[in-house]
Amino acid sequence: MLQNVLRVACMGVWLAGATVASAQEAVPTPADIYGELFKDVQLNAVFPDSKSFTDALPNRPPERILSEYRQLKGQPGFDLKKFVAERFSPPPNVASDFHTVAGQDVRHHIDALWKVLERKPEDQREYTSRIALPYRYIVPGGRFNEIYYWDSYFTMQGLEESGRHDLTMDMIANFGWLIDQFGHIPNGNRSYFLSRSQPPFFAAMIELAADEEGESVYKKYLPQLIREYQFWMDGASALKPGSSHRRVVKLADGTVLNRYYDDRNVPREEAYKEDVATAKVAGSPEIYRNLRAAAESGWDFSSRWFAGKELATIHTTDLIPPDLNSLLYQLERTIAKGCEVTADTSCAKEMKGKAEARKAAITKYLWNTKAGAFTDYDWRAKKLSPQVTAATVYPLYFNAASKEQGKAVATTVRTTLLKPHGVATTTVSSGEQWDAPNGWAPLQWLAIKGLKNYGEEQLAATIAQRWVGKNLQVFKATGKLVEKYDVLSDQAGGGGEYPLQDGFGWTNGVLRKLLAMYPKLAE
Repeated sequence: MLQNVLRVACMGVWLAGATVASAQEAVPTPADIYGELFKDVQLNAVFPDSKSFTDALPNRPPERILSEYRQLKGQPGFDLKKFVAERFSPPPNVASDFHTVAGQDVRHHIDALWKVLERKPEDQREYTSRIALPYRYIVPGGRFNEIYYWDSYFTMQGLEESGRHDLTMDMIANFGWLIDQFGHIPNGNRSYFLSRSQPPFFAAMIELAADEEGESVYKKYLPQLIREYQFWMDGASALKPGSSHRRVVKLADGTVLNRYYDDRNVPREEAYKEDVATAKVAGSPEIYRNLRAAAESGWDFSSRWFAGKELATIHTTDLIPPDLNSLLYQLERTIAKGCEVTADTSCAKEMKGKAEARKAAITKYLWNTKAGAFTDYDWRAKKLSPQVTAATVYPLYFNAASKEQGKAVATTVRTTLLKPHGVATTTVSSGEQWDAPNGWAPLQWLAIKGLKNYGEEQLAATIAQRWVGKNLQVFKATGKLVEKYDVLSDQAGGGGEYPLQDGFGWTNGVLRKLLAMYPKLAE
């Protein structure tokens, strides 16, 4: 049975008496380390970007800095910005100084850029919030100088096309290591990310690797796949109908589905002043957890999570999303595959059963017949969201939709989300970055491949043509590939908590993959 496999998988991972929780708590965050200095720096906007201080590098031991702050802060003429500038170096802006070769083919540009975005174990610095990883990895670029969980799956699509399978495997090994250390893959390898994960693409990464590695990769990473599943399903067996625990919800009829969550209910350290400001408007003690849960979703932020029209109405933990549950369907199927490879027939049967039950539940609770799309389900209000978003393509990508649903989603994408330069994230223009008019590389890839899975080749090709065209237009004009794009106009993407970033990991990966699938688009 799965429980027996899980017990074996966990043996030898932890030192005597250690737990996942204690492992997380053993890694102090910047707020833990700097106390009142951290709050004062963030609330007084010493850095224009709140993430800068969480990633800054101190030039002396933190305890000494904090002691000096306590001694000096009450003195006449104390200058907080000067104090910080003398003791910290701001984090680098990754790839900002990378110069594009004039007239260079974008594929050669991407291949060269991987070296700029690559980080090695020896790159680790003392007193940093970044958690050292044992193998090489790719960072997105710009302000993002750490590995990100779901970004990496889309980055890997391009690495494979660039002949960098070795780097794909190193990144997968890092994720396996993180599961062994902390019981899950955090949002990124920063201490302040340990309380949450991101969309669980680890199983999809293993499936991608199997194209080169063969079925042995399922056996190698089966213990980590099972442990990630345990993280997402924690508390499910003890739940009563109509209740929730962490990332699991048990509905009134006993159906178990998942939501995004975060184990902490305090301001995000990398967006501290922004979250404090939002909380003042909201007046809700749970606002921080809902903001953090949206960060776990990767869609930080989007009107799909709002009860009203503004960020202060966010209620992410009330919503059961089709994207997350499609990913967990894939995880259940991948564990079943691993159990088959290891000849554990009882485990394989059990996990196939769980996957089929989830597939049925996705249709029962997340299929919105009126919208012709998979939409979020508010489990507290017991109703489907009417809002159509690009998350509707996830069940197609992971083959969790029926043929009829696939056809309906194609119609909805074509009539509602398809824009001149690709698929819009939502139909709402809220000023948040995961809303219209922005389009994002991962959602284009999921839509294209998902539609192809259901025989919608022409629509998939149209999306690819429009998205690649936009990427190349901006690249030819600026020499840059950026984080997100405006799919309605000729402008670059915008909105959100920080300026548009260039680099950019998942844009590079998806574009490199699409140009291999549709080579004529490069002409």
